[in-house]
Amino acid sequence: MTLEKENALVLFARDPVPGKVKTRLGPLLDAETICNLYTRFLDDSLDKLRRVNEADGFVGVYPALETGYFNHPGDLASVSVFVQQGEDLGERMRNAFVEGFARGYRRVVIVGSDSPSLPVEYIRMAFRSEKDVVLGPATDGGYYLIGMKGRMVEVFDGIEWGGDRVLSDTLVRIKAAGVGIEALPVWYDVDRPEDLKFLHSHLNLLRLAGGTPEGEATRDLLDRINFQGTLYIL
Repeated sequence: MTLEKENALVLFARDPVPGKVKTRLGPLLDAETICNLYTRFLDDSLDKLRRVNEADGFVGVYPALETGYFNHPGDLASVSVFVQQGEDLGERMRNAFVEGFARGYRRVVIVGSDSPSLPVEYIRMAFRSEKDVVLGPATDGGYYLIGMKGRMVEVFDGIEWGGDRVLSDTLVRIKAAGVGIEALPVWYDVDRPEDLKFLHSHLNLLRLAGGTPEGEATRDLLDRINFQGTLYIL
């Protein structure tokens, strides 16, 4: 991580390999379509990353850089890319925080790539907070964002990642650490078929209502998917 601003925003993402991303969407779509869709999630997530002027932008990729998606200098000119290090998600996030603070950043925020409709303003709110820890709770029992100020707070050990108690177990550890916490508005991740169908309706609602420009790349592809089956319509 290279320090230019006092804050760091880290997008946690997977390399878009067919059959390795968003596998829980399998009952609805084929692996190639799911991978194309996740690529659009990444496009929208990177767009948010570039729009947060308060922070240097980073992308932590897991498990490796294989596909070449993150090798386009023009698209990623203002973003630094690294491979996540650690045995599980908690260890990988912990290492990213430790590295960010070691580089001298005042606040480090990690955001996931599962919420293409997430308002970029929620990310900006995390950087305005003066609390030790900021959490963006997700409707599935986890969180879409976690931020820390000044130092790493030990909150990642012993968490069953991917379960519905991630948020509640994390709160227990934050309370035990005795640090201040701020909660962002609740949002939703997209992991299951029903999540994807809701996302499509939500993005179309935002478009019709003249709302936020979030998720435009994702919506463009969703408009061409037949959700009555697994047919991918080009």
